Amino acid sequence: MNFLREYPDIETLMRIGGDVSIPHVNGHIHTPYSFSSFDNIAQIFDLAKDEEVDVLGINDFFVSDGYNEFYNYAVKNGVFPLFNVEFIGLIPELQRRNVTINDPNNPGRIYLSGKGLNYPYRVSEESKKFLDDLIAESQKQVTRMIEKVNYLLQSIYPEMSLTYNDVKSKYAKELVRERHIAKAVRILVEKNYPKKSGKMMFYTELFDVEPRSNPEDIPAIENEIRSKLLKAGGSAFVPESPASFPPVERISEYILDAGGIPCYPVLLDDRKGNVITVFERDWEFMDEQLKAMNVHMIELIPSRNSVPKLREFIKYFTKKGYVISLGSEHNTPGVFPIEVKVDGEDILPEDLKKVSYDGACVIAAHQYLKANGEEGFVSANGDRTQRAVAEMITLGNAVIKEMIA
Repeated sequence: MNFLREYPDIETLMRIGGDVSIPHVNGHIHTPYSFSSFDNIAQIFDLAKDEEVDVLGINDFFVSDGYNEFYNYAVKNGVFPLFNVEFIGLIPELQRRNVTINDPNNPGRIYLSGKGLNYPYRVSEESKKFLDDLIAESQKQVTRMIEKVNYLLQSIYPEMSLTYNDVKSKYAKELVRERHIAKAVRILVEKNYPKKSGKMMFYTELFDVEPRSNPEDIPAIENEIRSKLLKAGGSAFVPESPASFPPVERISEYILDAGGIPCYPVLLDDRKGNVITVFERDWEFMDEQLKAMNVHMIELIPSRNSVPKLREFIKYFTKKGYVISLGSEHNTPGVFPIEVKVDGEDILPEDLKKVSYDGACVIAAHQYLKANGEEGFVSANGDRTQRAVAEMITLGNAVIKEMIA
């Protein structure tokens, strides 16, 4: 039973409208069901309660396995849940032209999210097979990388051992990713070399060069393990199968079948205001490409951006008709605030906080409408519906306030 079917009808909600306060929102959080800064979902909601964040969006890679647990904690804590997902695809034409999209190191590779999916989760058998095949391909690659890492570890310290089942059972849920491997390696090293000098010696041999990170700085050393061993050129790197990167059209089909809204996650600029990828430097070209993909929603992660560029970008793409969501990801080692911040430290200015909440309202309204058999922000084929954004924001505000009031 979808919880939103127990809400008042559309006319009642539109009439009530909800109060006009703007709560804190984080529309993009990874959980341990893919990889997360957090050890468990309870920790996410504990932090949200401490920081008074009232709207949270689960946004794991590929999987919806965390939806039930996420929903249960949301209800318990009076937080409105947004149900999202994330994929990695490929645009061959842009790859041939050496155009980086929202992966600065891999031309043609594109991250694409789905926002406001069905809850309870449901898709067709065809979409289920698509996802199962995609996950199977990713786990084949991960298994081979773990085998190579294990060989490297044992060549230095024969009593060390690392298997796919070890990593999955101890550090992952259903999906093992590179960051889980890096975490497992770091913990193995700590177990066998309690002193900093021993860790330095081991990593120097493992990397074939002295580590640039402090081996006791957990986020830094895990990132270095990932970079030195598991990324292209690394000693345990295994190339992904082409089948791991479906075309954008197929990803969008899955998202729409799952009831969601295709959404483009933006890298934008670094903290000095320099735009990072070729695709995102020319906003007119970017707008044309996104419209050709039938993408009408954009997401920003403000902790990596400058405020002037955020405002400039939001103004431009809002005028072009896009709805904009904001989040934090929390897809790296180390725990940091769950409240969305700008440039890693500064609080979100009020104008950007409103942009974030408006985006969440559109997603919440979409979830509500789909749960009640109506078309939401986009139709089943991905086209924008006739519902005005302002109307969606009003409805979404009422839907959210029903939960968090």
